[in-house]
Amino acid sequence: MTKFICETKNLSKKYKDFYALKNVNLTIPKGEIYGLVGENGAGKTTTIKLILGLQNITSGKVYINGYNIEENFTKAIQSVGTIVESPDLYMYMSGYENLKLVANLYKNVDTNRINEIVKLVGLENRIKDKVSKYSLGMRQRLGIAQALLHNPKLLILDEPTNGLDPEGIKEVKVLLKRLAEKENMAILISSHNLAELDTFCNKISIIKNGEIVKKDLMEKNKWNEEFADL
Repeated sequence: MTKFICETKNLSKKYKDFYALKNVNLTIPKGEIYGLVGENGAGKTTTIKLILGLQNITSGKVYINGYNIEENFTKAIQSVGTIVESPDLYMYMSGYENLKLVANLYKNVDTNRINEIVKLVGLENRIKDKVSKYSLGMRQRLGIAQALLHNPKLLILDEPTNGLDPEGIKEVKVLLKRLAEKENMAILISSHNLAELDTFCNKISIIKNGEIVKKDLMEKNKWNEEFADL
């Protein structure tokens, strides 16, 4: 079995004569938070959609937990939890009711698992409240809870801190660090804001015009310098 939970090899997406993504190579092991940073339109969401099988791949490969996303979609995707853009929540229902609804989509998610996830994301005291009463940070944590119900090995989040206030951003950061460190989960997180990632990602790659221009940056004090040069 591969040591990487998620791996892309020369991943490309072409529309007629335009490459939205070109030869993107990423490797994410378990227990690591990997940041993909770029301006809006740089190719972050396209990368994520190709990894998830939501768009057809022009060329290249995606492997999740050792399975090719095109050849073994079901086995590959069962290892993934994700939020693309914003979580799908029913505002008139309680947080718990939202989780129960999603749990029905899976075979082996029982009440014990739901309660375990509620505690993991820190919503024990508010889980019976209607989602309409939640802060944006709490809604994001509930969305992550939905993505974790089936015990995935890889969590993919597209701009998860977008629109959050500083307290909400802090809540999400603390949760993701806990998932990586305590649950040994691989996490891929995209953002256009480097400053929101530089305190908790293990590695960062910078994408511009569909291509990775800086890869696997690890020295956090240099990230801003690298980003400023682009």
